[in-house]
Amino acid sequence: MSSLGYVKPQTMHFAEPLLLQSGASLRDYMLMYETYGTLNADKSNAVLVCHALNASHHVAGEYEGQPKSTGWWDNMVGPGKALDTDKFFVIGINNLGSCFGSTGPMHTNPATGKPYGAAFPVVTVEDWVAAQARLADQLGITQFAAVMGGSLGGMQALAWSIMYPDRLRHCVVIASTAKLSAQNIAFNDVARQAILSDPDYHGGDFYEHGVVPKNGLRVARMVGHITYLSDDDMAEKFGRKLRDIAESGDYKFGFGVDFEIESYLRYQGDKFSEYFDANTYLLITKALDYFDPARKHGGDLAKTLASTKARFFLASFTTDWRFSPERSREIVQALIGNRRHVTYAEIDAPHGHDAFLLEDERYMNMVRAYYGQVWNEIEGTV
Repeated sequence: MSSLGYVKPQTMHFAEPLLLQSGASLRDYMLMYETYGTLNADKSNAVLVCHALNASHHVAGEYEGQPKSTGWWDNMVGPGKALDTDKFFVIGINNLGSCFGSTGPMHTNPATGKPYGAAFPVVTVEDWVAAQARLADQLGITQFAAVMGGSLGGMQALAWSIMYPDRLRHCVVIASTAKLSAQNIAFNDVARQAILSDPDYHGGDFYEHGVVPKNGLRVARMVGHITYLSDDDMAEKFGRKLRDIAESGDYKFGFGVDFEIESYLRYQGDKFSEYFDANTYLLITKALDYFDPARKHGGDLAKTLASTKARFFLASFTTDWRFSPERSREIVQALIGNRRHVTYAEIDAPHGHDAFLLEDERYMNMVRAYYGQVWNEIEGTV
């Protein structure tokens, strides 16, 4: 069982419309969130954890009666862990457009009385951050001790430092980037096309037809999952192992499953198609593609980060080819150019992009040490 024990999600309703970057607005929306630990008297120990693509507000702990419900970053967040909930008040917020509680395509559109479906407006990383800031306002938190995230969550943390420089003292960006490469955008589009071309997608309004575009979701997840693993990790786990050897003791000479890696990817795809919403997948991958805060400054990342005030911790992993260490170094160099305080860790780990979610002693110890400094600031010992 998680060391945090049982936790419960909460919801917050917002009647005031949220103006989105696209020019559209969202009204009467709801955000689902969870908190862990205790907020101190001056509210100086709050840490916001932003989630990645298929994660949610459920960062740590478990749900009572659901034995396989451990939070997605439970190895990072909890009593005595790297982000110690005996010291910090940690908040996880489910992003708009998600399928895990916050208002998204599956919810009722107040204008039509039907599910939003494809009519749900396109959202961006900056839109999510603006919504998170509103929730923090309602909790009376005017400044976070830190905003933290990995992958897409790291993009949100970086956006926080740019959009609300006075509202966070530390920015923790792990296995992330200031913009996607053309290759990353290409992978995302292939995944989206798999969904869009599924006959059961019905232009995004598949809810009314009582179906789910499972084939599209399966392929989308398989494509995505390939990019989260390193070649070395795949080789070690699966190699060229055969799943079931034919009676002849050779290949099956067909188009079914021959190799273990095929079986694994299909399993991951099947599982994903059972719980994730197709419209949400489209929205989130497009938000990934659109994130490029330096675009407003002619691609000059240093100029983009000139207004930041936070201290930064960045970490990358050597075998992460989706968000490679080069991308983190670009952020580090831009911050150094602005004379910001930066701590950077490049960790030699074999697990590819997924390394940010896994238990690596060096990685966890570095995060723990950094939050030790954050805590000393709160305690007034630095």
